[in-house]
Amino acid sequence: MTESAQLYRLLYVSENRIEGGVADVAAEIERILASSRRNNDAFDITGALIFNCGFFAQVLEGPRDHVERIFEAIRQDRRHGKIQVMSAAEVESRQFPNWAMAYIGRSPSWEKALGWIRTDTHFAPDERCDRLFKIVMEMAYDAELSPDRTFAASGKS
Repeated sequence: MTESAQLYRLLYVSENRIEGGVADVAAEIERILASSRRNNDAFDITGALIFNCGFFAQVLEGPRDHVERIFEAIRQDRRHGKIQVMSAAEVESRQFPNWAMAYIGRSPSWEKALGWIRTDTHFAPDERCDRLFKIVMEMAYDAELSPDRTFAASGKS
């Protein structure tokens, strides 16, 4: 990242609109991850993606214009519905510096931890965005260290 580029972080949630059975959804998630990692690496974007409880939660961090370009592509993506930005701001440092896109998949304990997003917030941004960001961070770091979790990460070069 150039010195003139400001570091920016965006956290959003969206409703899953991927159609099909479990295998179809898993294959589509793999395509999303492959594309995300390729594009994010090229644009100096890092972050984490959670797919759980029928929704996505994703953190993107990097140069503001690049984060906004990637997010605009996500907004146009038919696989996402009811997209809501939970937080977006300049930041001093990255929380996911080594991951072009960490991925945390379904897990019963995490579904319980994240169930409030759909039922409580209706995807509306409010003061709970800090809570969501902390959960995403904790899940990413926890999953990276635990071989029992569904986790895949692509490191930064």
